[in-house]
Amino acid sequence: MLLSCATGSEQFLGSEAIATYATAKAVILPIPYEATTTYRKGCETGPAAVITASQQLEAYDEELKRETCLEVGIYTHDAIADTRQQPQLSAEEMLAVTTATVSRLIADDKFVVAVGGEHAITTGVVQAYRQALSEPFTVVQIDAHGDMRFEYEGSHHNHACVMRRVLEMGLPTLPVGIRAICREEAELIAKQQIPVIWDRDIARDPDWIEKAIAKISTEKVFLTIDVDGIDPALIPGVGTPEPGGLSWHQTLGFLRRLFQTHQVIGCDVMELAPISDSVVSEFTTAKLIYKLIGYQFIA
Repeated sequence: MLLSCATGSEQFLGSEAIATYATAKAVILPIPYEATTTYRKGCETGPAAVITASQQLEAYDEELKRETCLEVGIYTHDAIADTRQQPQLSAEEMLAVTTATVSRLIADDKFVVAVGGEHAITTGVVQAYRQALSEPFTVVQIDAHGDMRFEYEGSHHNHACVMRRVLEMGLPTLPVGIRAICREEAELIAKQQIPVIWDRDIARDPDWIEKAIAKISTEKVFLTIDVDGIDPALIPGVGTPEPGGLSWHQTLGFLRRLFQTHQVIGCDVMELAPISDSVVSEFTTAKLIYKLIGYQFIA
């Protein structure tokens, strides 16, 4: 099946970074789907804002001492499951097209960075890896919220339920930065002994990164980042900005160590909801995505 590349103005890092699908090692997959956000809305515009902001990034990474995009090759796929164009798109339709698209990218040995869009999308992304791999993997979740409700507002595919769907796939999880859960989630965490890395512990324990890494029981991991897991002073453009959160350097320190110690099979970055007259949220998110690609191939 022919995969479609975004034009230069819609290309992560801009037209100078365009790679062919055949030569690219990393693929940015925009998924501007939004249907169940419950507070501040607008995450369906997140992927486009991130791509626009990315064109202001320096190609040279001062930490890695490389021009990551030139060494790796980053291909930007056309958007899928776009509720800006298809406002009536159902969750089931979104999940089906997401799983099918990611499955094709996996088959072509691409490192996928899915960019949302609401966190419910992650179910479809993870399902593609679950189908492709015979061995188990851990889903590492950076997030302010547990997202482990069985259902919310009448939907099993609400963004507040995504990690419950992941658990139902039989996959272990490592939630990091959590600072808001409901009673149902607290009981599930206790019952299933889910190894949560609480935000309060991150703030108090200088050794939290090594302790978190030690809790991952599989060699392979999938990384899902809800950007509200990061301090809202850095990324205020989210649906529900919880006080606290990981600092920039805490985030990068954890991610670099994760990529060093485990095989990261793919990742997604979700829930950016741009704020009018401010670019800090999308610019920071774009830089985070660029760091993920650098850590995967260069660090």
